[in-house]
Amino acid sequence: MSLEKLSLALIATPGVLFLMLSLVWLLGGDIPERAMSRLTKGAYVFLTLVVSVIYWKMWQTDMHSIRVSLGDWFSVSHYHFPLTILLDRLSLPIVGITIILAGIVGAFSVRYLHRDPGFHRFFLLLHLFTFGALLVFMADSLDLLLAGWEIVGITSVLLISFFQYRPDPVRNALRVFGIYRVADLFMLLAVFLAHHWFKTASWNGMFSGEWPGHVNNLDGPAATVVAVLLVFAASGKSAQGPFCGWLVRAMEGPTPSSAVFYGAISIHAGAYLLLRIEPLLHYSKIATGLVIFIGLTTAVLGTLVHRTCADAKTSLAYASQTQLGLIFAEIGLGWTTFAIIHLISHAVLRTLQFLRSPSMLRDYNRVHAAAGGQIDPTGEHYESLLPKHVQVALYRIALGRGFYDAVVDRFIVMLAVRLAQLLAVFEPRFVSKPAPQPPVAEPVRSPAH
Repeated sequence: MSLEKLSLALIATPGVLFLMLSLVWLLGGDIPERAMSRLTKGAYVFLTLVVSVIYWKMWQTDMHSIRVSLGDWFSVSHYHFPLTILLDRLSLPIVGITIILAGIVGAFSVRYLHRDPGFHRFFLLLHLFTFGALLVFMADSLDLLLAGWEIVGITSVLLISFFQYRPDPVRNALRVFGIYRVADLFMLLAVFLAHHWFKTASWNGMFSGEWPGHVNNLDGPAATVVAVLLVFAASGKSAQGPFCGWLVRAMEGPTPSSAVFYGAISIHAGAYLLLRIEPLLHYSKIATGLVIFIGLTTAVLGTLVHRTCADAKTSLAYASQTQLGLIFAEIGLGWTTFAIIHLISHAVLRTLQFLRSPSMLRDYNRVHAAAGGQIDPTGEHYESLLPKHVQVALYRIALGRGFYDAVVDRFIVMLAVRLAQLLAVFEPRFVSKPAPQPPVAEPVRSPAH
């Protein structure tokens, strides 16, 4: 089988599996848990073999990239939406680790969600998420990447609200959805401007040569605007900078979804986007400085908050946020190879940590008892070198989690609500008249005798 057909099979398998299982579910069919488990394991074993064959053939033939064009979805005048997928030395390792970790999470979830009412719903969303993630990493244009970006986002929100019979997961899912929408506006605007200035949004049209390549014919201000917009879009997906508050809310979902989304794959999509547009990023000093600033400040805040968290999943969430901040800074500094290695190793580590987080406290209590109740600290913290009043201030900031929610609610949410109230004045108002009541029939009186 040719490499092009293998690449198509790679991205089509989870999508076809999702459509097939969804159709059976919508038609009222009952898929046993054992059958769902075997389908899931078989699909990801097949995908792992396909990735291995692709890697082996590319290494044997010394190929740097594989492009598969499926034509245009539609074209209007000079604008066209190409359906082209790309596998190169950036996307191939990330695609491989995505498939492996999604398969591990799927196998773990078979027992974790055994007899749960949402068992089938979880696996449907897992397959849809895998399809969306592969679309993000294999897209050959900003247009197609945006389609996968949105699939990953909606599956993320649906899995946060997985336990919909409780109000907190639904409330937090809506909050995350709102933050996603704001961040995705930057992506949409960047796609529009790329078509306006580049005349295309494909990687082949924006950059010349193999990845990372060079920027094609774009002046300084235009490149800066597009790069800055994409930096904010990537920050929203990776919970960095002004969007750093949503990650802890995402912990309301099941532990397997937390592992595959916020430890392994979804949260690294923003870093992948920055790696993909690296020539555009380093073409603009403003965008480069912004990435480094966002990454380092988020890493410092995540480190402080991580040390004050009382539960395992929240602590791991802030630890992931810290490492993503460092990855952002590495990308901004031009340490591309180191950033890719850091991304992949961090994804593997966080997946395993999230999956074993339910048993982490039990393991700690067992070690604590075996040590006779005496466990020394694991190390000294550098903030102990600071003055006492500075330590207290940092501790207050960490306990308040940077006061992110308070700032957003007061200066963004309340302003939006008041603006909506002012705009409501211009809405047409209709005074509804009460419906006429039918006449009440008088009782029939019998004639007096």
